[in-house]
Amino acid sequence: GKHLVRAVCLPERERPFWKARSTSSPLEGVPRFLKRLLLTWVNCSSVRWATRVQDVFTAGKLLALALIIIMGIVQICKGEYFWLEPKNAFENFQEPDIGLIALAFLQGSFAYGGWNFLNYVTEELVDPYKNLPRAIFISIPLVTFVYVFANVAYVTAMSPQELLASNAVAVTFGEKLLGVMAWIMPISVALSTFGGVNGSLFTSSRLFFAGAREGHLPSVLAMIHVKRCTPIPALLFTCISTLLMLVTSDMYTLINYVGFINYLFYGVTVAGQIVLRWKKPDIPRPIKINLLFPIIYLLFWAFLLVFSLWSEPVVCGIGLAIMLTGVPVYFLGVYWQHKPKCFSDFIELLTLVSQKMCVVVYPEAERGSETEETHEDMEEQQQPIYQPTPPKDKDVGGQPQP
Repeated sequence: GKHLVRAVCLPERERPFWKARSTSSPLEGVPRFLKRLLLTWVNCSSVRWATRVQDVFTAGKLLALALIIIMGIVQICKGEYFWLEPKNAFENFQEPDIGLIALAFLQGSFAYGGWNFLNYVTEELVDPYKNLPRAIFISIPLVTFVYVFANVAYVTAMSPQELLASNAVAVTFGEKLLGVMAWIMPISVALSTFGGVNGSLFTSSRLFFAGAREGHLPSVLAMIHVKRCTPIPALLFTCISTLLMLVTSDMYTLINYVGFINYLFYGVTVAGQIVLRWKKPDIPRPIKINLLFPIIYLLFWAFLLVFSLWSEPVVCGIGLAIMLTGVPVYFLGVYWQHKPKCFSDFIELLTLVSQKMCVVVYPEAERGSETEETHEDMEEQQQPIYQPTPPKDKDVGGQPQP
């Protein structure tokens, strides 16, 4: 979901590169379109290339944020901390509203939403039971520290009204404090968002890959390239989904759409963890946490969703409607098992053509009883969508053969 928002956020942050360009130009979306295609090509070409691109852009983002924090410290040392004083920091600029507070949390949490993305690529992690919790424990405090101090730095040079009016706060901050070096910020922010799109493509495509492997999406999305071992069909599907979202330029509405739907699924997932802990307490749990944490999360989740829906019923309602469009697809593709032969033949032909075009096959399963069992389960799950139920062989008398 978040790569869809970044598809719209990116041009807003790159605006300083084309100040003379008319915002109503029909060619405005061309750079966004080309960037998505470029990043999709990188991810399709090599997993190593994609991770290196991500490493470079993440390092650039952290360097830019470090520069912002250092400039903020310099400002505080100069005595420029008017908006950090309690009497000014807590001054109300509008009437307090619980719904707006919930929306503020919903939009603000977008910056910290990467905590769940690592779960999508656990199969590509080395020793995931150890490295997955370690990565989350390190990244969440680091991101919180950096973003909080970056925002403290912003208010040393900008008033709350200026923060709200700016399409790219870091760019405005650089123009105020960096002088002739202000060009560093537009480049840094553009590269940061570029890396954000790359990371979302990399992780979200694995979500479609896993869904197809479970039989909930077309089976071709669960295939990988024969040599590069990249999930090309899933990446192309993710790219197309992103490009479809470029028809809108309302960044905040899109954040509300995606944020509301994301938190809805986050809450259902966390609630499922509690239910499984109660109904199946003896199943293996390599990563186990105290139930107090998911309960606290669900309370916060309920606050966000209820008051966001109350404050923006139309936006959240549209988000729910978009989500519910998957229901008929589920019934058509998964629930309906006895499909006509013509439908199955068409899907089979489409899958074969896609395989030839993308040069992809199913990942080769490792040998072993457990792997063979998993492979059989996977085939059984995929069968309702794409393969008609084979008729039982009967002899002339109508009785099944022994």
